[in-house]
Amino acid sequence: MKSRCRCASAALSLPLFLLSGCSLLPTTRKLPIPRAPIITQTVAPQELVAQLNQRWAALDALTATVDIQATLLKSKEGLAKDYPSCRGYIVMRKPQMLRVVGQYFGVRVFDMASDGKNFTLLVPPRNKAITGSNSMKTKSSTGLENLRPGFFFDAMVVPGLDPDDLYSVTADSETVEDASKKHLLLTPEYILNVMRHKKGTQELAPVRVVTFHRDDLLPYQQDLYDEEGNLETLVFYEHYEEFGNGKYPAKVTIKRPIEGIQIILTVEKVAQNMTLKDDQFQVKIPDGTQIQNLE
Repeated sequence: MKSRCRCASAALSLPLFLLSGCSLLPTTRKLPIPRAPIITQTVAPQELVAQLNQRWAALDALTATVDIQATLLKSKEGLAKDYPSCRGYIVMRKPQMLRVVGQYFGVRVFDMASDGKNFTLLVPPRNKAITGSNSMKTKSSTGLENLRPGFFFDAMVVPGLDPDDLYSVTADSETVEDASKKHLLLTPEYILNVMRHKKGTQELAPVRVVTFHRDDLLPYQQDLYDEEGNLETLVFYEHYEEFGNGKYPAKVTIKRPIEGIQIILTVEKVAQNMTLKDDQFQVKIPDGTQIQNLE
């Protein structure tokens, strides 16, 4: 009797369920179909790494003319402070020589140089200079004081792998929306994970993660980690163009989550392997300038 009651109850409730507008049958909807690139290249992991190493080995020096847009992000407060963009000049030479100059209407607003071991940052409008070692011994409570020229050098060009580096390569794909053309784009990718053994342990520490698009096998994102395994820098490379004898991204976005800093470089001109002298990586501090030394 109980089973019959249940069946009768179910039979009575079914018409009511259908009358309510609900259906027990599946429905079919049309979804946008992502468009795949015309060319998708396939290479072995060792070949991908070899190409990256070759590009890095072929580069000795680089100069670039850019527009620099800096933003200070205060995520906890929900605020973003955008600074006016300025014209910038970047000079780099292996192994770690760097100089970055920013100007407003031809007037220098900052001048930073590094020989790979020590750096100098001159800020003429504030009559102030900051000097210190590229390797930080203790972190400052002020995020901006934790910045070192090394992150800028590593972000401008994706370095090759060191002999002690270990790596793995995985294939993936990303679907992004092209807002201008109102359709989805399917982007096949290779993801290169670079790691190192922690001394005295079997643990692998992350060093970098580099994402390559498989249509041209060029890097489009680089994530850099510090010695403690924290994500330190994210770099996005967009719109590769021909500059001289090679391709270089027309836009480079550098994000520093810990300090809440974002720097967007709009690249106007790039030249590679020019002869650069040592004095091009030196900043002269004028007399009477207030000097702060950072350890």
